Amino acid sequence: MLVFIDESGDPGMKLGGGSSPYFVVTLILIEDPEEATALEQRIVLLKRELGLSPNFEFHFSQLKGVWREEFLQAVSRYEWFSYTVVINKSLLTGKGFQFPDSFYKYTFGLVFQNAKPHLRDATVVIDGSGAREFRRQLSAYLRKRISSKDGTSKLIRKIKLQDSCSNHLLQLADMVCGAIARDHNKPDESARYRKLVSHREVDVQVWPK
Repeated sequence: MLVFIDESGDPGMKLGGGSSPYFVVTLILIEDPEEATALEQRIVLLKRELGLSPNFEFHFSQLKGVWREEFLQAVSRYEWFSYTVVINKSLLTGKGFQFPDSFYKYTFGLVFQNAKPHLRDATVVIDGSGAREFRRQLSAYLRKRISSKDGTSKLIRKIKLQDSCSNHLLQLADMVCGAIARDHNKPDESARYRKLVSHREVDVQVWPK
């Protein structure tokens, strides 16, 4: 089992002063490694179809609309599933959310907790292009928090840090996360992106209510 995770927005709390209104984390789960290979090959082929460089990185916020739609349509036919947590920062009251590291760990932990019933011996890949020391701390936090009830089975086998520029399935996580985030930020304008892959959504938790 393979898991890829990415985020959209930022943990800043200066709402109206540059911080994003939502912080969104999406987890992509692929049960069959062969399906993961086929999905990656499809993304590589899409680059050629669009006349893009082999080194091009699909990043939702930087793409024009037609390429977003082409990407999401192309990947929607494959067997993968998503879990997402959307944090509405305007409703947060706890002091701990003022600290970015605590904010990240809490939100990542929440999305893994939601996916926990379906995790088994998973290899988790996290975008390591940010602060690598924090990402290592996050990996240790997830290992400690996400374990089976009896402690006998391993839900997470391995956690790896990789740069999204060289991992097409991290780019998939970015694109799906971006589509869901855009649907919350500009629902009337951008719901069409999320609809293309909404049948792959297992859970989208908006928190707090």
